[in-house]
Amino acid sequence: MGIDNDVYNRVGESWWDEDNPLNLLHGSMTPGRFAYFRKVLGERTGRDFAGRNYTGPDFTGLRALDIGSGGGFLAEEFTRIGCRVVGVDPSPVSVDTARRHAAASALEIEYRIGAGERLPVPDATFDVAYCCDVLEHVSDLEAVIAETSRALKPGGLYLFDTVNRTFISKLVAIKILQEWRLTRVFDTPIHEWSMFVRPAELASAMERHGLRLGQIVGLGPRSKNPLRLLDLVRVGGSRLSYGELSRRLDFGQIRSTANSYMGYAVKR
Repeated sequence: MGIDNDVYNRVGESWWDEDNPLNLLHGSMTPGRFAYFRKVLGERTGRDFAGRNYTGPDFTGLRALDIGSGGGFLAEEFTRIGCRVVGVDPSPVSVDTARRHAAASALEIEYRIGAGERLPVPDATFDVAYCCDVLEHVSDLEAVIAETSRALKPGGLYLFDTVNRTFISKLVAIKILQEWRLTRVFDTPIHEWSMFVRPAELASAMERHGLRLGQIVGLGPRSKNPLRLLDLVRVGGSRLSYGELSRRLDFGQIRSTANSYMGYAVKR
């Protein structure tokens, strides 16, 4: 069974609507993973972003490439800390939504329509590239990594997250969130287990294209409340929004990489 990437054109007009299932990627997921990315960015650039005297953006002037920018969740976060962001996404509907939301928020972000396998950007242009909720969807992982490396300056930072290919991810991402009628998020396949990427596979691909792995950590829900299982049944409609479910799950850095993981690499 193939995955239905056209879903981002069908429902991409409402990425920012809390009742849209895509908003699961925002609620707590955006702040959770961005906290890790911002920490890595601060450590790698030597800039104190979270010290006692921190009063605002501290990454002014860094050029950032958002590969698979979707509705612009992370593009807006990177822009707010001072980065000059170019977002690339293959969905025209999602790109239009991201542009409109950035304009409404008075944020200057450049969005382009394009695929990760052939990025519409020049060589060695960006200080930072990040790719989130994307690698498990692409047709050619090797090409996406090669293009990412091409776009980065020497010493540039690559930030990523994706889904691991394990028994746990088959249970959670496929069975619970996609196949089981009471808990599925979409009525269409948005994931294919065979396309999930094991950390060692990603590390090898990055190494082949001049990206040296720095760290991999787990990404997932931090809530231990068993009622969250009930929320998966209740979510949707007027009972519980997807954005609120995301906040209740409290996504962020965790120990286990069995379902999803995030990390960084540096271009040699």
